[in-house]
Amino acid sequence: MSRAQRLLDLIQHLRGYRRPVSGAVLAEALGISLRTLYRDIETLNGQGAHIDGEAGVGYVLRPGFMLPPLMFSEEEIEAIVLGSRWVADRADAALGAAARNALAKIAAVLPQDLKTSLDTSSLLVGPGDAMAAGDAELPVIRAAIRHERKLRIFYEDGRGRASKRTIWPFALAFFDRVRVVAAWCETREGFRHFRTDRISKVQSVDKRYPRRRQALLKDWRATEGIPEQ
Repeated sequence: MSRAQRLLDLIQHLRGYRRPVSGAVLAEALGISLRTLYRDIETLNGQGAHIDGEAGVGYVLRPGFMLPPLMFSEEEIEAIVLGSRWVADRADAALGAAARNALAKIAAVLPQDLKTSLDTSSLLVGPGDAMAAGDAELPVIRAAIRHERKLRIFYEDGRGRASKRTIWPFALAFFDRVRVVAAWCETREGFRHFRTDRISKVQSVDKRYPRRRQALLKDWRATEGIPEQ
């Protein structure tokens, strides 16, 4: 077990107790010596945790301590690397750049043992087919989703029929080759799905749609029979 993982496990154990727990109990649960436990508690306090107590009495973690980024487990690091690499390769240019920047920021604050795991991760994103068009529209769509704003889109369906719609976008799905906007369509008065490569033009409407995004998402899941993630 890496030191970072051990510190994470210690924090998780302390969070399970509302009253002071003895060092012997903690050391046995973690499979470490008392000396190592005392040293780890000192380390956590130095990183901003407030662990009250002393040897022979017991320890308790005050509420409010947030784990710093260096407290990721090795599997969490692998998940972050794989997810970031997928986004960098398959999302739009702006989101891909954000994924690479986020990974660089995480790497900058990791302890050396976990940084090595990040740099040498063998979880790779394989090559895929070329992504359908629509890259330029995605930042506008994502901003509208975040701020719960209406969009006006010029759309062409699979049969080549053109239409102009005002939609309430609440989700954006990334598939292997296409991206799909899930939205409430004012024209059809119902939930509809729009492939971004079939949107020829998108315009922001400086008007918030009347329902909250999470409420729309919940109703859409129920309508489509899609379970919660």
